[in-house]
Amino acid sequence: MHEASDSLRLELAAAAARLIADSGLDYVAAKKKALRQVLGDRQAPKGAIPDNDEIDAALREHLDLFDADHAQRVARRRQTAAALMQRLKAFHPYLTGAVWKGIVTEHAPIHLQLFHDNPKDVEIELLNEGVDFEVSTVPHFRSGAEVEAIGFYLDDAPVLLSLYGHDDLRGALRGGPAGAERGDRKALLDRLAQA
Repeated sequence: MHEASDSLRLELAAAAARLIADSGLDYVAAKKKALRQVLGDRQAPKGAIPDNDEIDAALREHLDLFDADHAQRVARRRQTAAALMQRLKAFHPYLTGAVWKGIVTEHAPIHLQLFHDNPKDVEIELLNEGVDFEVSTVPHFRSGAEVEAIGFYLDDAPVLLSLYGHDDLRGALRGGPAGAERGDRKALLDRLAQA
């Protein structure tokens, strides 16, 4: 039974990874659709749904096999992120998400988390630079409460800025099971130098 559950988890992770890579779905939507694709109307057995780290591993494998431009895309988005972090350094930017992890699909944004107490300052800075952006919300990385987010394109790369208070930075740098979930510009430059 345990082996069947592990096999199903891997199959679901691979299906979700394909959906993320090919359709640009987020992890929640990709898991739901993968469940429908693999199981149809049947309910998933307990413990069969893969976690995000398992989907990340499957996504990395999928991109390595089927996306010849993946390594170059990671390098380009990381370089763009480093330049943008320099421009936004007054707002204490940290890179997170796909570009930080190095598993960048075509649809994956450069996701910067900014830790500054006045979100309007960020909007004013972008307006002064002539950036055309949209405002929305995303879940807080810790509490799940909604925080303001700003989306725009920089050259051909989608960018997402999520805006947090400065106090939210406390505890944000603790690593999870897969290592640090975000990094400042110096940490990003270290990753670029290692590539």
